[in-house]
Amino acid sequence: MALEVIFLFVLALVWIVFAVVQDLKTREVANWLNFSLIIFALAFRFFWSLFDGSFAFFYQGLMGLGIFFVLGNALYYGRFFAGGDAKLMISLGAILPLSNYLLFNVQIFAIFLGIFLIAGAVYSLSMSAYLSIRNFKSFRKEFCRQFRKNKKLVFVSLFVGTIFFIFGFRESSLFSLGIFLAVFSQIYIYTKAVDEACMRKSVDVSNLTEGDWLYKDVKVGKKIIFAKWEGLSMDDIKEIRKKHKSVIIRQGIPFTPVFLISLLVLIWLWYSQILGKLFVLF
Repeated sequence: MALEVIFLFVLALVWIVFAVVQDLKTREVANWLNFSLIIFALAFRFFWSLFDGSFAFFYQGLMGLGIFFVLGNALYYGRFFAGGDAKLMISLGAILPLSNYLLFNVQIFAIFLGIFLIAGAVYSLSMSAYLSIRNFKSFRKEFCRQFRKNKKLVFVSLFVGTIFFIFGFRESSLFSLGIFLAVFSQIYIYTKAVDEACMRKSVDVSNLTEGDWLYKDVKVGKKIIFAKWEGLSMDDIKEIRKKHKSVIIRQGIPFTPVFLISLLVLIWLWYSQILGKLFVLF
């Protein structure tokens, strides 16, 4: 493994471990942590290129940063990521170009994102299962409520799924679609029940931080502080503290461990030389 690749992997691991610890403790990742990773990665690339005599390694870092800037913002505005997670994804754009060749780096990006999606799905399902078991009484009550509320969706989902399943006897590709449609409503209800029963927390207004997501709109005198995806601003928090002692906020699942898991898997694939075999698939 080339020395420059080892340095980039170690740099990313150290920063992501700090991000995970901070996320688990405070449920946020500080901007300075993400921005400093970008600065250190690009600075290393610049000086390495300076001594190497070719700036391709530096330029690839800039291109990776640009690609992941678009990706991170798409995930943020698509409401898949919170702000800290999106910035951490962007910062990895300065790390993941591991070669001087764009096509090679694009393949690495694709493989990393594939790993990330799989790890994210397994992690999210595991965490939601843990939360539903930990808060089983409230989860069961909410699940029943959501089931009654979405009876029509359940019926339509099962009916359409059954039709596709039956046609699957003639066209095998329709089997999996039928199963998915049949269980779609249950997955939706399960997700809503976990969100409503396990992801809410009452907090003292003195403990509110910028970016906290209100569970519902809060009225402060004649003004309404809306429960928006972007979270609370400092001005919103100051207004809430004038009239309220506590509010209910939504707590998302800390997602930074997925970054750590995905990077470790990528390093293992690189070190075991399996990564080269995967390139054949792209």
